[in-house]
Parts: sequence; structure tokens; C-alpha cells
Amino acid sequence: MKGKVVSTKMNKTVIVEVERLVIHPMYKKRIKKTSRFAVHNELEVKDGDLVEIVETKPYSKTKRHVVKAVMSKKTKEKK
Repeated sequence: MKGKVVSTKMNKTVIVEVERLVIHPMYKKRIKKTSRFAVHNELEVKDGDLVEIVETKPYSKTKRHVVKAVMSKKTKEKK
């Protein structure tokens, strides 16, 4: 799965938000659904980075995924 890092406040854990499109069964309209995962992190990732995560053995009560690769880094925005 690919998602965006939204929080890096914990040690070796990041929160990743994964978006997917679902088609409504009656109205046939596309709806964005988001899922948030607590992910084990050994790499240097920051808020806003796009990462790829994979399911793995349980690291804790809530962590069931690990960061596999960093797809793209967030660039600094000019103010």
C-alpha cells in the first residue's frame, strides 16, 4: 500500500494515511475513503512523505505494518 505520513511524534512509529476510491453501490459515484495505520519505522521519514508499507508480524497492540520504502520526500515550500 502507498500512503502519506501524517504524524511522526512517536519513537520508531509513524502514522500513515492511505486513500482509496470506492464506488457507491446505488449512486455509482466515486467516494474517497481514508485509513490510518500505525506503522513501524526504521527509515528517516518526515511528515508529508509518500511511503510504501507492507503488512508484517505484530510489533505492538496497534502496529501491524512496516515502512518498506520512501517513494518521495516532501519538498520545502516557499513562504
